[in-house]
Amino acid sequence: MKVRFQDVRCSLDAGRRRLDLAFTVENRSGETWSPDGIHLGWQLFDPDSDLFIAEGEWHRLPRAIGAGERGVFELSVELPPEKGRYHVYVSLLGREHGWFYARGAEFLLVECTVAEGRASLTECRPATVAGLRRRRLGGALGKALHYPFRTILENRSLIRSMVRRDIASRYRGSIGDAAWTVLNPLLLMATYFFVFGIVLRTRFGGDPSRAGFALYFLAGMLPWLPFAEAAGRAPGIVLEYRSFVKKLVFPIEILPVNLAIAGLVTQAFAVAVFAVFLLVSRDAIPLTALWLPALVAPQFLFTLGIAWLLAAAGVFVRDLGQVIGYLLTLWFFLTPICYPEASLPAAAVPVLSHNPVYILVSGFRACLLEGTPPAVGPLVELWLVAGAVFVLGHAFFYRLRRSFADVL
Repeated sequence: MKVRFQDVRCSLDAGRRRLDLAFTVENRSGETWSPDGIHLGWQLFDPDSDLFIAEGEWHRLPRAIGAGERGVFELSVELPPEKGRYHVYVSLLGREHGWFYARGAEFLLVECTVAEGRASLTECRPATVAGLRRRRLGGALGKALHYPFRTILENRSLIRSMVRRDIASRYRGSIGDAAWTVLNPLLLMATYFFVFGIVLRTRFGGDPSRAGFALYFLAGMLPWLPFAEAAGRAPGIVLEYRSFVKKLVFPIEILPVNLAIAGLVTQAFAVAVFAVFLLVSRDAIPLTALWLPALVAPQFLFTLGIAWLLAAAGVFVRDLGQVIGYLLTLWFFLTPICYPEASLPAAAVPVLSHNPVYILVSGFRACLLEGTPPAVGPLVELWLVAGAVFVLGHAFFYRLRRSFADVL
């Protein structure tokens, strides 16, 4: 159905919430519109949810309009008194074909807002359903890219305070107190080193010594520790702060952010310890260590995206905390952290090499032990995957958060 709306004039009586429209409709369909078969009408929609609200009276055409001819129309629409934004679709319709706009034809779109019993006009223009979808998609993409960073920036003081309190309270009352922030990763790495380096005598080809294994193993653990810590705690984080969800106006989307940043703090201590080991065993830290920020940044984005996904899903699937513990163990052993990459089956390498943690482990070892920058191809892939997971994770959490209070 080819239709063209032209010469549009729109006026609004704000107090009475009444729209008065005048326009010309050109028949570009190649068929004659008869007054008995074609009508003019309008429908009212909620632009946020795209839900139908109301429909106006159908108006017959004043006369038959042939192909290439135009008809002049006037129409009045009364907006509802309820506060909100509204879209008015003014369109032709036929008894056989239904609403023309639903079949891709042009219609007249009027965007209005009602507040305190008065209406205001935002826009009045010809449009198509496909054009509106492209516009919504562009707006959604813009919000998806903008909202996660805005969340972090607007709540940075609260995030800093909660991360500090989380780290301080995690070991409060214990003999080691805050020292456990360093001791925990050290003991974990020492356990794996004993099993793989001493008992199983695993070695890396570049350095077959026991000290070489320790360095390669520890370099692989550096990106794994903050990721595993955040992902392991994420499924239960909203449940842990359920009182914030039900009783307070609180930006709950920052809870996974706290986990990701706390993981970075743990990583910072681990990197400091690793630097000491590196200086003792090799007498120097390579300049390629300056590439670490290019790895830590996508690591943080990927970790936070996964944390948002798991935190939202954990509200509805209470067993997720147990399941993710198993999955993290499987993920750890599928990543060449405690064994060389050459030990992987040749058929599995093309698949497993796309694992973001695999890329991080290889990048950390290249920067800190091999004196080379990370490979460009995998690094670009890491940034793309991390960015996508970051955006999708926030969108998933943001969409489900309205339902948290009902479930909790």
